[in-house]
Amino acid sequence: MECFEAMQQEFKNAGIPFFCGEPLARHTSFRIGGPAGLFCTPRSTGELVRAVGLCRRHAARYYLLGRGSNLLFRDEGFDGVVISTCEMREEIIVKQNCITASSGVSLNRICRAAAEHSLTGLEFAYGIPGSLGGAVYMNAGAYGGEMSGVLHTVTFLDGEGRILTKPAGQLELGYRTSLFSRTGWCVLKAELCLAPGERETITAKMEQLLNRRREKQPLEYPSAGSTFKRPEGAFAGALIEQSGLRGAQMGGAAVSEKHCGFIVNLGGATCADVLALAERVQQVVKERTGYMLEKEIRVVE
Repeated sequence: MECFEAMQQEFKNAGIPFFCGEPLARHTSFRIGGPAGLFCTPRSTGELVRAVGLCRRHAARYYLLGRGSNLLFRDEGFDGVVISTCEMREEIIVKQNCITASSGVSLNRICRAAAEHSLTGLEFAYGIPGSLGGAVYMNAGAYGGEMSGVLHTVTFLDGEGRILTKPAGQLELGYRTSLFSRTGWCVLKAELCLAPGERETITAKMEQLLNRRREKQPLEYPSAGSTFKRPEGAFAGALIEQSGLRGAQMGGAAVSEKHCGFIVNLGGATCADVLALAERVQQVVKERTGYMLEKEIRVVE
């Protein structure tokens, strides 16, 4: 894009680190994705707001990237600016029963902080390989818990460049969806409200759930977590197995032998491989069970 040269100079002037042509496969849990036009790594909320403002002023496409644990970039990459929150180093603040953290902080780090302060309610998130911003964006959940159950307020940058704070009840939180997934607005920080508990009990539950993930999920291969949403009245993994698709493969992508709800990268898988396999799974499951599976992973266009 012609605006990239001007933007590079402005990023330099603002002191915001950036790279040209950075392979996005390095920044996603699937290890798939071509180069970004520009890849910038703001280190604070202020730098993040400035980076988004620069993109808007130059009418450049941009994508806000957390830890890349639930998405798939195209093989040709992203012809725009990818803004990563993973270098943001702002501290976690714990006050009474509430925890406030910026969007780039990992869920695991927040879970450990909750345990250290004897706060319970977030154990379900331990082991989810994502950032707080991404978890809010998709209302992440596991093992009977989800972010909507602990989220109190979110501060964000809206489409007009305003920094606003809204309570969780106004964020349209649903199953793997939120106001942010529908608008693309930028989560800056969030406040979680938990309950007092016993530190040893909290830590034990976190370890129990982490071990359960290790036993049940194919963590030995790159993936984007659960490939499909849970259909009403059934489980995606069970339907896929029932349809005879365990181990089904397209190129370097395969339905996990360990857990059929995951499509994994066996090595060298492309975005095209994953999407072709996902489409095949959807077709076969529909034919054999009557259920139409909906992808949970987000494909960045």
